[in-house]
Amino acid sequence: MGDVAVGARSGHDGEEHRGHPVEANAPAPDGTMTSENEPAGGEGTPEHGQRPTTEGAGAGEAAGRPKKQPRSFWRELPILVVIALVLALLIKTFLVQAFSIPSASMQNTLLVGDRVLVDKLTPWFGSEPERGEVVVFHDPDDWLAGEPAPTPNAVQQVLSWIGLMPSANEKDLIKRVIGVGGDTVQCKGTGPLLVNGKALNEPYVYPGNTPCTDDQIGGQFKVKVPKGYIWVMGDHRQNSKDSRYNQSDKNHGMVPVDKVVGRAIVKAWPINRWGTLPIPDTFDQPGIGQQTSASAALTVAPQGVAIAAVLPVAVWRRRRAVKAGRG
Repeated sequence: MGDVAVGARSGHDGEEHRGHPVEANAPAPDGTMTSENEPAGGEGTPEHGQRPTTEGAGAGEAAGRPKKQPRSFWRELPILVVIALVLALLIKTFLVQAFSIPSASMQNTLLVGDRVLVDKLTPWFGSEPERGEVVVFHDPDDWLAGEPAPTPNAVQQVLSWIGLMPSANEKDLIKRVIGVGGDTVQCKGTGPLLVNGKALNEPYVYPGNTPCTDDQIGGQFKVKVPKGYIWVMGDHRQNSKDSRYNQSDKNHGMVPVDKVVGRAIVKAWPINRWGTLPIPDTFDQPGIGQQTSASAALTVAPQGVAIAAVLPVAVWRRRRAVKAGRG
């Protein structure tokens, strides 16, 4: 119920009219408020069939209560900024984070300068990376040694400051998952790439590249992926320093699952590059291994949680609007 200003009496009864008698049936002057116990006109009770004057006051509202003025936009702005920063921190920590693509190792799936949104929520439910997913992960063992640090632009600096993008000091990579724990991955000659003995048809490989690289520094291999690790490769096969070329590190080129930040699900920017990053059909062929039903169900988790998070805010704002309308 809104607050309505009601003029309060000062002094004793009739003080307002001291020196100015008022006829019993004369209406109260314009703008004069009367208390609930005294009708206008000075009589103890209203005339038969006549309602007491309540103009300007809501039922049940205390006399003399000032009308609550809505807070101005500029006074609300600092509160909104704080709320936005807190939400950004929560989203960055638990839900989704933006990453900028600094190199050509994932062309043409991802181009230099693309921004992708990475689902960070699903791993909290125990889901592990699946074959075919494009994932972001922390540098497992100096894969980026000697690489120049990217120079963020103004937009990236702002997003990094509020926590929606990692800082330039963070060392993260983005590749496609080819093998998961228990898989055998093999390259012979120029390909095709084999996973558990099944040849992959890889339309996402950069045009002009071969699925496997015919060299003796990592391009030819046969590895079995341990549990808790993944084997990753770039889509630009002849321009990607991935698992193949890091087999001398402490993990033998594997990426520990606990180093995975999350799955890249959307190309968000530039707008003409917008699109999702689905798992290619080649990883669904019989015999290569099946995605667990629990993991498949969890792919909808980010959208569901996002709706659940937004709903209370929408209800709160709706109630504020209704309350303001009653005032």
